[in-house]
Amino acid sequence: MTGAVAGPDGLLRCPWALGTPDYVVYHDTEWGRPVTDVAGLYERLTLEAFQSGLSWLTILRKRENFRRAFAGFDPVAVAGFDEGDVERLLGDAGIVRNRAKIEAAVGNARVVAELGQGFADLVLAHRVPDRPRPAADAVPATTPESVALSKALRRAGLRFVGPVTAYALMQAVGLVDDHVQGCWVPPLAPAGVTDR
Repeated sequence: MTGAVAGPDGLLRCPWALGTPDYVVYHDTEWGRPVTDVAGLYERLTLEAFQSGLSWLTILRKRENFRRAFAGFDPVAVAGFDEGDVERLLGDAGIVRNRAKIEAAVGNARVVAELGQGFADLVLAHRVPDRPRPAADAVPATTPESVALSKALRRAGLRFVGPVTAYALMQAVGLVDDHVQGCWVPPLAPAGVTDR
């Protein structure tokens, strides 16, 4: 399979998006669309880290619970979480209850809150400009750019940010356009172009 596949409505989409209605909505309205604000980037990074080893559908279906549990992904608020909050989160069946991931999310919030706009600048500096859309069977799990982003995030003090997680973040927030050939979602604007 080299390109997009027709969904029930006739629109051509990335093949992964046709698995469930949840995926269709996420694909059509959010995945690969630019996210540039600090809180939005912190949310996507946190969710991608929680997804590690799990189905994205699990995270997607728990997303509102994650938002509630993590103070709307306000990094300043989450940076103030203490051991009592970690224990509260470990008891919250609405999210993924993994101590290492919860502690990383809180620790990462502290780094993000300290960096402020510098966090967004760090992430957004890793945009892959003007790359052709891939074939459906050629979407990578990592790239040299995701390895570089992972290293930069780790140097800044963030955890659970390996190259695969970094690449998933890049895909989710529009740093790379991995909608496959023929997908109906409009391509990203070329580097340097903000309105299309």
